[in-house]
Amino acid sequence: MKINKGINAKAIADNNTGFGTNPGSYGGRFVNKDGSANIEKRGLGLINRISWYHTMLEMPRWKFFLILFSFYTFVNFIFACIYYGVGIQYLDGIETTGSEWIKFGKAYFFSAQTFTTVGYGHISPNGFLTSAVAATEALVGLLSFAIATGLFFGRFSRPKAYIKFSHNAVIGPYKNGKALMLRMTPYKNTNFTDAEAKITLGMIVEENGKMTNKFFSLGLEMSKINALTLSWTLVHPINESSPFYNFSKEDFEDAEGEIIVYVKTFDEMFSNTVAARTSYTLNEFVYGAKFELMYTENEDKTSTILHLNRLNSFYKVEI
Repeated sequence: MKINKGINAKAIADNNTGFGTNPGSYGGRFVNKDGSANIEKRGLGLINRISWYHTMLEMPRWKFFLILFSFYTFVNFIFACIYYGVGIQYLDGIETTGSEWIKFGKAYFFSAQTFTTVGYGHISPNGFLTSAVAATEALVGLLSFAIATGLFFGRFSRPKAYIKFSHNAVIGPYKNGKALMLRMTPYKNTNFTDAEAKITLGMIVEENGKMTNKFFSLGLEMSKINALTLSWTLVHPINESSPFYNFSKEDFEDAEGEIIVYVKTFDEMFSNTVAARTSYTLNEFVYGAKFELMYTENEDKTSTILHLNRLNSFYKVEI
């Protein structure tokens, strides 16, 4: 992030962000668009620095199911190889003549039946070693399904802020001046109450002849609302107390910085507080624009329609 010498000296500094002050220690943005920290951890082994439980909870749904399916297929393949290696003759119900691929396939499906503890009874182990392998696989299957059930429950039961943010922030007219605006909306059938928002600006500035990360709290027209049911536009008036007070259109285009947005609200369904965050770099600001209204009344004027597809819609205006 580059230096911006035109930043307003009256702006309120924020020293409690947790991002430090050394500009040479940072690369890229502080927070990704999805709200995750733009941090890459090194210095420990992969197993020590990765929480597999959190990873499985946070990953996309398709990856989660792909990993479960791959694990199930792989484990059954390993045990099928063991059964085949011990000898097909020790599995009653499998003919010892015929294609080796068919024999291995039957061993694989016996493994699947044992792993899931279904046990149709058509094939059964015969002999101490085969029975021991089958008993071990049954134990592995019970433990695996217990873990998978816990992960399923964790993914579907954990509180989550189902809030989407607009892709861009806009600079538009506001009262007798201008303001920075960004928008959010809940996108699922949740009930959010007591919503609170905070915006922090991060920039590298020159202070006592040194380059330092400087953070500023951006005051909001309204930082708390009783209920978050429709869209909520956060408005930061660019007045004398704003660090953007002296900024022109060219300043926004030339400067490099980032605003970090924190939102927390109470989810009545989970009876718990949930949080969401995102960030906007200054090149994601649209100068001279206003958001289009996201909600309208329905045809018979009995309810309100929230148009989620309009979250990122804006139109150009003169400032």
